[in-house]
Amino acid sequence: MINNRLPKIWYGGDYNPEQWDDVTISEDMRMFKLAGIDVATVNVFSWALNQPDETTYHFTWLDETLDRLYENGVYVCLATSTAAHPAWMAKRYPDIRRVDFEGRKRQFGGRHNSCPNSPTYRKYAVRMANKLAERYNDHPAVVAWHVSNEYGGYCYCDNCQKAFRVWLKEKYGTIEEVNRVWNTSFWGHTFYEWDEIVVPNGLSEEWQGGQNTNFQGISLDYRRFQSDSLLEVFKLERDAIKQHSSDIPITTNLMGLYPELDYFKWGKEMDIVSWDNYPSIDTPVSLTAMTHDLMRGLKSGQPFMLMEQTPSQQNWQPYNALKRPGVMRQWSYQAVAHGADTVMFFQLRRSRGATEKYHGAVIEHVGHEHTRVFRESAQLGKELIQLEDKIIDSRINARVAIVFDWENRWAIGLSSGPSVALDYVKEVHKYYNAFYERNIPVDMIGVDEDVTPYDIVIAPVLYMVKQGHAERLKQFVQGGGTFVTTFFSGVVDENDLVTLGGYPGELRELVGIWAEEIDALEPTSTNEIVMQEKVGSLSGNYTCNLLFDLIHAESAEVIATYGSDFYKGMPVLTRNKYGNGQAYYIASSPEQAFVQDFIDTICADNDIVGEMESEQGVEVIAREKNGETIIFVMNHNNEIASFDTAERPYTNVLTGESYQGKINIAPKETFIFIKGEEAK
Repeated sequence: MINNRLPKIWYGGDYNPEQWDDVTISEDMRMFKLAGIDVATVNVFSWALNQPDETTYHFTWLDETLDRLYENGVYVCLATSTAAHPAWMAKRYPDIRRVDFEGRKRQFGGRHNSCPNSPTYRKYAVRMANKLAERYNDHPAVVAWHVSNEYGGYCYCDNCQKAFRVWLKEKYGTIEEVNRVWNTSFWGHTFYEWDEIVVPNGLSEEWQGGQNTNFQGISLDYRRFQSDSLLEVFKLERDAIKQHSSDIPITTNLMGLYPELDYFKWGKEMDIVSWDNYPSIDTPVSLTAMTHDLMRGLKSGQPFMLMEQTPSQQNWQPYNALKRPGVMRQWSYQAVAHGADTVMFFQLRRSRGATEKYHGAVIEHVGHEHTRVFRESAQLGKELIQLEDKIIDSRINARVAIVFDWENRWAIGLSSGPSVALDYVKEVHKYYNAFYERNIPVDMIGVDEDVTPYDIVIAPVLYMVKQGHAERLKQFVQGGGTFVTTFFSGVVDENDLVTLGGYPGELRELVGIWAEEIDALEPTSTNEIVMQEKVGSLSGNYTCNLLFDLIHAESAEVIATYGSDFYKGMPVLTRNKYGNGQAYYIASSPEQAFVQDFIDTICADNDIVGEMESEQGVEVIAREKNGETIIFVMNHNNEIASFDTAERPYTNVLTGESYQGKINIAPKETFIFIKGEEAK
């Protein structure tokens, strides 16, 4: 449970009373009650207000805010205010300002504008966190601590350059080892002194904003270093808080598939994971579901916080469409269904000026409750009160895991070939979507996660195989598991050095093949996957594109071959028996129809089925708690669709209505059942 002070799904969001007068704040208190708002995140960007100079601190406004919220039945997720440093700090201490990819020193402005390796930033950020924790540790309103906000962005300043060299010394020990893992004998890059190493930016090894690099090892390590540097400043604030507040959970809001930080490392350091969900109007709902599952996977399946979403529209996309009626409620429940124990927004009241004045809010600029968005928000608030503690702290039990690794993603992006069109996230989502379509739950796991609880483990485009990972996968398959990997896998180690002896390197024995060459064609050029015979749901021909591994079967059985080009007849789908299990290799990027038939086949082999059968666009997922199964059914379609409960009766806990058999569900509607409750 997140916090015993409020044992229900938290409902609320970011609130900025420092932007409003007393009359407006009083009106907000009234409207919060109408909407069922019970948690407000405050103090996110208030550093300049809290600290006007090096030694002066003003917390009276925050005292009044916490007291006022608590008196009106609203608890507080208290931020540390360190997400944007004050102007006076930028003026007096230039080291706090970042240097960008092109080597330019930033002026004051924007946010995410502090160098994580600035002694000034670390000093004053930690001091602020300490003072806040000391002052508010025992305040009854505080139910969570929120450190900074949406960490991100890289810095290339002198402080970062010096800290990078220290980081390298700690990681590799000697300059000789750095030369080895970076392969610096290439292009005469051998280093003899630590201070010869410079940051890889537009002035040295990289170009196109960091999309390309001459030395993958250098650039890969700098991404690790920057992710670690930002994580370190989070930990410094976290530890300052914990000196005074050991029983209140501490988090910071992550950003889902954000590419620059290794969130599996971050999850280990957070009491509870929280993240901000901002899909576009055309984002596949399965991709949003996958991202929820990824955030849940950062702490081995523990529930997470939905820290931000918009009740209506965003302000920062090219076309900021409104959420259609019912969508906010449904996407909120989708988050809960996939493991969220909170539903929170950015923001509770729309800002009057600056860049987020057109970002949606529970309370619109008109300032009253007679709006569509407020009515929908109030409806959801009432339902969450009605649900009480039925859902919080429940878990999702999955027999399938998909491996996701940020460092592998970085390495693929930096690989200097073979194809600019290779998108790691798209390839992962392709396989996730096939399970999603069958209402089969999936855990998104990191490469260090224990795989023994699963029946199926899939690692799409596992280009980088880190030390020990291949051995864990072998043990998993030997024990009876089913493992699947794809083209462009097993190519390099964690230093982006090619594993010699033939692709897929350390996975070669497990999958029973070796890849001689990799063909890369522009995405519209396709080949065929020709089944040798019907295998489960797989039959006939399918198309594939992008990359084409030219593989040779060793111990593996050939299930399908290429249908054209000079490698016609070479294997494209193989299966290798290994111990008591089996390992598949898919040598190209297949069309979705192949992936769906393939997943159906291996699920049938493992007796894995979804919670219910449903029409396309109707999502069914379950959480479990105390022996009960809570089932969410969501119709994401714009028309009526159906699902089938089979012979078992279910009762909608929100309405008390009973259902059995094939049931129609309205567009954008959500039903919540507790399995085992008999129809009334």
